[in-house]
Amino acid sequence: MPFYEFNHHIPLTISQKDELAAAITTIHSTHFSTPKLFVNVAFHDVSQTSTYIAGKRRTANHLSAHVRNGPSRGRKDWAYLVSEVQAAWDKIVGPGLPKVRRGDPEVDTSLRSIVLLGDMIYMTELGFEVPPAGGDVQWLQENWGEFNRRAEAGDEDFKGMVEEVKERKLMVTDGMTAQQKLEEALGWGDSA
Repeated sequence: MPFYEFNHHIPLTISQKDELAAAITTIHSTHFSTPKLFVNVAFHDVSQTSTYIAGKRRTANHLSAHVRNGPSRGRKDWAYLVSEVQAAWDKIVGPGLPKVRRGDPEVDTSLRSIVLLGDMIYMTELGFEVPPAGGDVQWLQENWGEFNRRAEAGDEDFKGMVEEVKERKLMVTDGMTAQQKLEEALGWGDSA
């Protein structure tokens, strides 16, 4: 559902990409009841691309994400998400302006910007119409039979998603929202 795109001018190892993708997937899916199967992350090496900041040729690392925005997701939700993504980048790649990397003091490893674009007005993924923000639980319930059918037919992606939904108890059965269940599991908020 969300689509995160890194444009990086510094070389990132396969391990760093794997760790960043896993971190973003976990951050997004646990903060918003999105199954991990539907969190997309891409990396684009822009080291050979001409980029300009303030009209001057510069290099920088950026992250943009197309996300579902709506009344169920407020500014605090997005601020939390951005701070967690920034912390993941700093842990995996490294903070600093500039950070010395392999003896080159000119290489800046910082993540200059994180831009969230709440512009997803309609989308399908894996053949399913994606629900509006906040509609994940109902969407899971409506499509549960087909998700299980695909899992039982041997689709590894759907097997993993069905297991995740069950483990995380993403479908409301006791009157609690997915966010309330997360808060309860973490010992936070009114649900704890």
